[in-house]
Amino acid sequence: MKFRVERDVLAEAVTWAARGLPSRPPVPVLAGILIEADEQGTLTLSAFDYEVSARITVAADVAEGGTVLVHGKLLADISRNLPGKPVDVGTDGNKVTVTCGSSRFSLLQMPSDEYPTLPVSPEPSGSIAGDVFTQAVAQVSVAADRSDTLPILTGVRLEIDGSTMTMLATDRYRLALRELTWDPSGSEDGLTVLVPARTLSETARALGPSGTVQLALGQAAGGDGLVGFEAGQRRTTTRLLDGDYPKVSSIFPTSVDTEAVVETALLVEAVKRVALVAERNTPVRLRFTDGQVGIDAGTGDDAQASEAVECVLHGPEIEVAFNPHYLLDGLGVVGTQFSRLSFTQPSRPAVLTGQAAADADADTSYRYVLMPVRFAS
Repeated sequence: MKFRVERDVLAEAVTWAARGLPSRPPVPVLAGILIEADEQGTLTLSAFDYEVSARITVAADVAEGGTVLVHGKLLADISRNLPGKPVDVGTDGNKVTVTCGSSRFSLLQMPSDEYPTLPVSPEPSGSIAGDVFTQAVAQVSVAADRSDTLPILTGVRLEIDGSTMTMLATDRYRLALRELTWDPSGSEDGLTVLVPARTLSETARALGPSGTVQLALGQAAGGDGLVGFEAGQRRTTTRLLDGDYPKVSSIFPTSVDTEAVVETALLVEAVKRVALVAERNTPVRLRFTDGQVGIDAGTGDDAQASEAVECVLHGPEIEVAFNPHYLLDGLGVVGTQFSRLSFTQPSRPAVLTGQAAADADADTSYRYVLMPVRFAS
């Protein structure tokens, strides 16, 4: 095998493929990146950990085709630090040589014949704008559980109904739901899948800037518990989570007594400052009155802080306490200049939505439900 490729092209390709590398490989060969050079002028890099696969195809000047397996993390470190010149890669016995300018590396080949067969890239079920997909995943994945106590809650529930896609995640303390429009290529009505939130989030961030993302779901994904994502020459698959997601529709309040509209950035900065004195698991208290929301934390002999931010209040005054980190997570992804907080009672879930202006209607395509923290009156 022998080929030449631009340094930035190689670095980008290796970085993408390295997404599929396991942190603790169950077998040594899974620590490798599979490099396949085709004399037609294409270079394909792949990685797989039995759960997630990543594959990318780029153009290269291939003098001699072939397949090699090399240590992925080492190749990634090398490719990122090479000088800005063309890179020559070839085989020399049981070694793979990487030459760029005066830099030369020699890597030991791993046994490519022991590498597992990667999942076949499924046919797309439809497509969605990359920026919309990335924002939606970011808005929902913040509410997914980050522990393994209940593995089912570490996923994002994806439901398809015609051209409407609904994403939902919860960790029992907050819940995030986003409705968006996609372009289905077939009939996937009534389809529901559960995608690992961490993988979905990493994939969305990596594919989003590519313009359009192709999704493969359900039968289009082969019916073998996989979901596929593709943008340009980048492809990835991940195994779906198995189990019944809890029925959480009852969490959404059916009525609203009080609504407050606050400029998002101002509220974020105020909560961050006040939360500096909030010890671990200590809430911040928000008192909504006509014209402002007062934010404070700390009591008694502890450190204390308070601040006030302008707001527009509709309905009775209300005082409520939240975990500051959960509140900031929602405010950080709402994506609009103003945020609307809707309440029924201080002990009942509150709903965060966004709106473009102080006097605009709320955009309910994204709803972030937050459970309040009980505090002494």
